[in-house]
Amino acid sequence: MLRKTLINITRANFQINFVRNAQKRYPKVDKKLQAAAESLAARGFLRPNKPWQPPTNINETIEKICSQYGLKSDSEFESLEVKFNVLKTCFEETGHGVPNSLLHTIENVDNLQEFYETPVEVLTPFDALKKMDLPKNLHIQEDYVRFHPDKDTLFNGQSAFPKSSTIVSGLKTRRKYEGYTAKTYWT
Repeated sequence: MLRKTLINITRANFQINFVRNAQKRYPKVDKKLQAAAESLAARGFLRPNKPWQPPTNINETIEKICSQYGLKSDSEFESLEVKFNVLKTCFEETGHGVPNSLLHTIENVDNLQEFYETPVEVLTPFDALKKMDLPKNLHIQEDYVRFHPDKDTLFNGQSAFPKSSTIVSGLKTRRKYEGYTAKTYWT
């Protein structure tokens, strides 16, 4: 599971870099690929979606909805109106809708079933690592520790890096962590 999460992180970074390099080398890249690259570059690979775990009978539900509109498992949508009505009915039945960015990928009933069979996880890879059962020699430290000579008395306030200051730059982290300026011998 850990390896899978790390592979997913690496794969997403690779995909972003690959698409950017391909756009530089080949300016006439497919528009779908370019749109996906821009989306990944702007938001990252984890989008704000609702979590979805498909029920066990999702295939029967999709087949029932499609049969109401005269569609079989391998048939394509006859018109945009039929596609709209099928997707609307699927959303009303399941509570899980097709996002706008994936509407063009659903061209037939098999694509629709594949979409509804796919679970949606909203955990970031870091959150997934925190919840995993890790090996004994690997630890994930959620809240990091910052050194402050007045509060850390384990070694009488002596730092391993005596001339380096701890600078807290974020507005949110200033409330949580206290920074300090290291004393130098020339001041």
